[in-house]
Amino acid sequence: MIDDDSSEPTSDSYGAETGTGGSHDVETDGGVTARHETTDYLDAEINLLSPSTPYMREHQRIVWTGFIVWSFTTFGPITATRIAPDLMTAQMPILGFPFHYFAIAIGGPTSALLLSVWYARQRDKLDAKYGIDHSAVESGGREDATVADGGATE
Repeated sequence: MIDDDSSEPTSDSYGAETGTGGSHDVETDGGVTARHETTDYLDAEINLLSPSTPYMREHQRIVWTGFIVWSFTTFGPITATRIAPDLMTAQMPILGFPFHYFAIAIGGPTSALLLSVWYARQRDKLDAKYGIDHSAVESGGREDATVADGGATE
């Protein structure tokens, strides 16, 4: 969390301090708040459809967007071939293969590659927004490592 000396910090419903204003006030992924400090994540029931932190909610939005795009690029040509076989199986002037061969053989892997690049960039933007720096992790012991969620070590 960015310290803002011009405003008095307040406490949210979980006991974590938040700034009172300013567009640069962004909470990290949780760190050590009253709610997350005592949670045993191995035994706790975690609702994947309703994440508890802003970071997790934004990351979930990125994952679902990618999943929807992947679904269309993977199953779209197959579904289009089933719905409109005359259009999709028409011979292409290049090499004489049907169109759906190219859509699946070239479009599928290309869209997967582009989707992975898109995900990596979105995740880097999200990490930068919440102040998560993966390059700061050193190979030393636990006390040297940076917490991956942007919070503080215990």
